[in-house]
Amino acid sequence: MLVFDLVTVKLGLRPAEPLPRRQDARNAFELMRERRSCRAFQARDLRPEDRAELMDAVRAQSQPERRLGQRPIRFEYVSAPLTVWPVVGAHEFLVAIAPLEYDRFAVIDVGRCLQKVVLQATRMGLASCWIGPGADHLSIERHLGARFDPARDHIVCVCALGYASRFIPLSVRVMSFAMRRRLPLEALVFADPRFEAPLDLAAPPFDRFGRCFEACRWAPSSYNGQTTRAVAVAQGAAETDAIRLDFYATTHSRYYAPVALGIWCANWETGCAALGIPGHFAVLSPEARDAQAAPELPRYDLSWLEDGD
Repeated sequence: MLVFDLVTVKLGLRPAEPLPRRQDARNAFELMRERRSCRAFQARDLRPEDRAELMDAVRAQSQPERRLGQRPIRFEYVSAPLTVWPVVGAHEFLVAIAPLEYDRFAVIDVGRCLQKVVLQATRMGLASCWIGPGADHLSIERHLGARFDPARDHIVCVCALGYASRFIPLSVRVMSFAMRRRLPLEALVFADPRFEAPLDLAAPPFDRFGRCFEACRWAPSSYNGQTTRAVAVAQGAAETDAIRLDFYATTHSRYYAPVALGIWCANWETGCAALGIPGHFAVLSPEARDAQAAPELPRYDLSWLEDGD
């Protein structure tokens, strides 16, 4: 197997691989559930039409009206063999950049907006891989050149994009398999702000959102840490009442936890949109959330409120 990996991956002696098919027939939940972090990419570049469609999605998600926060974020395209791990063959990337002065909502926006680009790439048949700690920032800055200002910019993470390869090193296969596990929903979604009672997903009005909760469960996160939690609250006593979902981070991480929380937000609102359930994000006070006795961690960030009576 080591010799095979050396010949096919390191030396690149392997047959040409087919281009993937688009996934336009898949619904939003199928895309979110079936999307996987790709650990090996084909050597071929993205076709011009694929790159153009991808960058259209990037521009759309970078608009101010798409953000939750007030600070600008952007995604720079880089075509170069950046120093990243644990991905082989990746040579096209989106680099997520936020202001150097720390702003937590800008980091959340990176996760939320880039995840929507990733979902569009998945629909196009493209493979993707979020890369946080495994990216060498010096190599990224070198390839960005004048597009990166160290006095103003901070690299939050990168996302490799391209066509998936079937030739994956054995060590990467083993690691990828180990990282596919996910915590059960009862360990992720709760009915109270003290995180003591798991949410009854079969009880109204929460039963309408079962697929949305599952989409959040399968959201990617750094090292598959699953650092996001949610508290679901009914806004009234009737079974048809609107709900509120409060999002929390379980660690003090200043970057990877809010990125993961932003990805949850993207999957949640994508699922709600697919079900035709409108809603909006807001930041609520502890009194509004009945969370006066909440511990320091998990840390509250924002809420999604269903629109309606």
